[in-house]
Amino acid sequence: MELSTSEPPGAGFDALYRATASDVFAYVMTLLRDRAAAEDVTAAAFERAFRRSSTFDARRGTRRAWLFGIARHAALDELRRRRRAAALLADPADPADPGAPAPAGEDEEVALRRAAVRTALAGMEARDRELIALKFHAGLSNAEIARVLGVSETNAGTRVHRAVSKLRKACHEPA
Repeated sequence: MELSTSEPPGAGFDALYRATASDVFAYVMTLLRDRAAAEDVTAAAFERAFRRSSTFDARRGTRRAWLFGIARHAALDELRRRRRAAALLADPADPADPGAPAPAGEDEEVALRRAAVRTALAGMEARDRELIALKFHAGLSNAEIARVLGVSETNAGTRVHRAVSKLRKACHEPA
């Protein structure tokens, strides 16, 4: 999504926003587990990205991976702010409650699988949830995940594989 000289300023960013907004929100939501905070952090991430759009370097990766790196830092900033403000006594309510009714028209078996995945994700460590979110919500390749996390591509691939294996195991464990 490079800007061409014939496009008005911001047109490339507008396309990036439309293509990634829901994925960025899903990723941030996975990290924060709080809908209102995720909406605020998503907006802040896009604002940061817009202000820093001149710092994007295509040699270091895709715009999508660059944006998810910014979103990750914004979410981590929010988590640090929360820790400083007060220790939570319990996790905030998850709007993706496994007990919530299935969307209209969704097959019962699909709804059960979706609930099993949500429950399994909720029981995973935060770093594993983040890897799952980067791979499946963000749709990033292992190379892009490596750039977001600041690790080697091999290390990112290994971490993703382990997180997915844990998720599969948790989904198949008896309730």
